[in-house]
Amino acid sequence: MEVDRTAENDHCPDLQQNSGESRPNLTETNLRRHDSLDFESRSVKAAGKAAATWGVILQLAFQSVGIVYGDIGTSPLYVYASTFSEGIKHNDDVLGVLSLILYTLTLIPLVKYVFLVLQANDNGEGGTFALYSLLCRYAKIGLIPSEQAEDQEVSNFQVELPTNRLKMASCLKSKLENSRAAKVFLLFATMLGTSMVIGDSVLTPSISVLSAVGGIKNATSTMTQEKIVWISAAILVCLFMVQRFGTHKVGYSFAPIICTWFVLIGGIGFYNFLKFDPSVIKSVNPIYIFYYFKRNKRDAWISLGGAVLSITGTEALFADLGHFSVTSIRLSMCCVAYPALVSAYVGQASFLRENAHLVSDAFFSSIPGALYWPMFVVAVLASIVASQAMISGTFSIIQQSLSYGCFPRVKVIHTSSKYEGQVYIPEVNYLLMVACLGVTLGFKDTTRIGNAYGIAVVFVMTLTSSFLVLIMIMIWKSHILVILSYVFTIGLLELLYLSSVLYKFDRGGYLPLAFAGFLMIIMYIWYDVHRRKYYYELEHKISPQKLKDMPSLTTLNRVPGLALFYSELVQGIPPIFKHYIANIPTLQRVLVFVSFKSLPISKVLMEERFLFRRVEPDDLNVFRCVVRYGYKDIIHEQESFERVLVEKLKMFIEEESWILRNEDNDRASRVYEGIEVVDRAWRDGIVHLIGQNEVVASNGSGLAKRVLINYAYNALRRNLRQNEEIFYIPRERMLKVGMTYEL
Repeated sequence: MEVDRTAENDHCPDLQQNSGESRPNLTETNLRRHDSLDFESRSVKAAGKAAATWGVILQLAFQSVGIVYGDIGTSPLYVYASTFSEGIKHNDDVLGVLSLILYTLTLIPLVKYVFLVLQANDNGEGGTFALYSLLCRYAKIGLIPSEQAEDQEVSNFQVELPTNRLKMASCLKSKLENSRAAKVFLLFATMLGTSMVIGDSVLTPSISVLSAVGGIKNATSTMTQEKIVWISAAILVCLFMVQRFGTHKVGYSFAPIICTWFVLIGGIGFYNFLKFDPSVIKSVNPIYIFYYFKRNKRDAWISLGGAVLSITGTEALFADLGHFSVTSIRLSMCCVAYPALVSAYVGQASFLRENAHLVSDAFFSSIPGALYWPMFVVAVLASIVASQAMISGTFSIIQQSLSYGCFPRVKVIHTSSKYEGQVYIPEVNYLLMVACLGVTLGFKDTTRIGNAYGIAVVFVMTLTSSFLVLIMIMIWKSHILVILSYVFTIGLLELLYLSSVLYKFDRGGYLPLAFAGFLMIIMYIWYDVHRRKYYYELEHKISPQKLKDMPSLTTLNRVPGLALFYSELVQGIPPIFKHYIANIPTLQRVLVFVSFKSLPISKVLMEERFLFRRVEPDDLNVFRCVVRYGYKDIIHEQESFERVLVEKLKMFIEEESWILRNEDNDRASRVYEGIEVVDRAWRDGIVHLIGQNEVVASNGSGLAKRVLINYAYNALRRNLRQNEEIFYIPRERMLKVGMTYEL
């Protein structure tokens, strides 16, 4: 909690900050008048996660096996079948594809994600918005409505001495800050990446469950494809029904299954390697990739769309980071997932060297007879778990996008008090289930779903690489040779895969792009109108003089109690308050304007969460309060929130009166009496005043703007949760104030 007793009409930006910064000189460049409360509301420390003990790390590593690696772990079910969709034309093609899979697994999941991308976390949080947040905190490139030119960057990176690398970073930073097109593109890319991950979470359950259940056809001829589809649909419904129990319980339930899965595929792979053709070990030589492309040319390029399925779910390593930790994910990847996957692919390749005609069902055909049914059961269970990785990742990134005003309001439930970042979103879970069932019942086979799946996977990876290169240049200030090495190895490999999967656009590849397009339209509508509303309130906010004149209004009645007036506006008093006073000239004894502000950091320390400011004159007992949250902070239940807010308000008044003792002892005494006034008002009862803003396009607006605001946005708003549901505001103590904004 911080004290700001500056008068309401004092907007000078040269306030002494708590961080100890000196007052800047009042030169021509900083004579812009800013609201000091808005200025300070962004000057907080990032609250990182506390250092975990090895016991906690090992627990998280065990859980992460069940949550993160289900998707990439079940890829051996369908990779060879998808890659050799037209059959194996030359026996050495198996070596070429195996070499391609091994180097892809090593370069992208292991080198890129485990050792590079995880390092670019935002105080322990991952995902596309975490990367964007990191960039926004370092450079002034954000387009979020409440961010102004005077934003204070909150960064964990210290200033370095001038070097050539620093000059390159400064140059890029300057170009991004001065280019609106670059800012728009980065926000667009962030929304696209988020949309693609959500689309990925729709396709993952469908292809994983269908692939596993389809294995039963090898054991019985009575099982038709139609029955397989309906069995898969029933399994998917059950999977989404258990999400409400949370990542913690689901992870502990699923981790033994995936651990068993990895042991089995690793062991069977090693057995097949020794039994059939141990010479496949020579595929570690990348020359076999060259020979494969030389023999098959265009067909080899097209087959990359199947090979890329070996790294599906890799994005979950980063998207799910908030549920676990960097060390736990690195540990589980290097010690469990990577060795088992390498053994599985090598074993299947060894089997195919002598059984090329069985490539369409390589996984189940390569299982020793005695292990077939146990493996089938574990495969079905593992495919169910595979879906969990992207579902959990989707919950995390939607929570992040909510704090940026880039996604419609939904209720976020924190499912674990022990582990931070584990969340569940009911509405999103329901929509994902409906979409998964639609894909499963509509496509009915893994081939077309695989075509769609590849596009979603590679698009997200390519966008992540783009953000990572910017971070390497601007924040890490990596050596130019390191950056070029990354771009010309991993970057080019991902672009090669992207070109291949786009070739299958008309054979199911359009699906993730359609998903992403639909989600981006929703995100853009919400973001654009949210921004317009914010600037409307900023332009029409109540002047300080108007507030000072309020006590002189003979029609204004003061009644016992404490009123919390909620507003998104941080820089002043919202115009809806004037509308309220004009129609209901009654005001509680104490009034607090509460603004919830999301900062581009993951967490805000509790002692810095509340920032108060008194609105003069003192006897008005009106305060402004900014409640600052990071995008991973928990919004308290209302009873707890009310208690904390009142306690922090009393602390603010006490500190304010203490400071005033040296200037005006009489005023200090009057201010100190405000503590008793607040206590009495709290005992008399709290009422919550919520602005219910209706937005319409202003007269003379074009057709596109009228459709955007009057129809699209209002349709979304009517069908989504309202503020009181998001912030747990009790209905019996709530009063809505309606007003129309013409945007």
